[in-house]
Amino acid sequence: MSISRGLSLQEIVPLIALGIFIWTLIEYTLHRFLFHIKTKSYWGNTAHYLLHGCHHKHPMDHLRLVFPPAATAVLCFPFWNLVKLFTTPSVTPALFGGGMLGYVMYDITHYYLHHAHPTRAVTKNLKKYHLSHHFRIQDKGFGITSSLWDTSNHKSSQNRAIEGILAIQLNLKLFIILQEFCDFI
Repeated sequence: MSISRGLSLQEIVPLIALGIFIWTLIEYTLHRFLFHIKTKSYWGNTAHYLLHGCHHKHPMDHLRLVFPPAATAVLCFPFWNLVKLFTTPSVTPALFGGGMLGYVMYDITHYYLHHAHPTRAVTKNLKKYHLSHHFRIQDKGFGITSSLWDTSNHKSSQNRAIEGILAIQLNLKLFIILQEFCDFI
């Protein structure tokens, strides 16, 4: 759609990369501030358990690792409208598409980290990092596809810029995970 609305491929590719990058922030924010919210009421505890607590109680259950596709489809509408609100009609499809690609890479990565046996350093480190969140320190390590946002508050601005570049490279390396995942299944 972005091409039919006048953008070139050279303009679309950075928008897709930006969408993936923005997804890493959304992933971190949801995981840290919504999925690990402190609840006190019965209904709050129940909602938290259904949303994310069951995953921490049964982290190796392959049926509790990805967000249900029907719920994802429903949530696409408000996210599409949010992107549309802040961007032009030609930018919206590319940026939203990048965010969706980031989401799909996140879901595949999360499943892979729980059930596969990584063979490459990048994926071994991601698995170690994520399983540490499950089994050692549950109030740290909220990033699944990247540790960028977990560490950005503790770094200088120069180190944050380097981390940002590394996060983009890491997200590109998620395609390696996809390849390993396809070999796994």
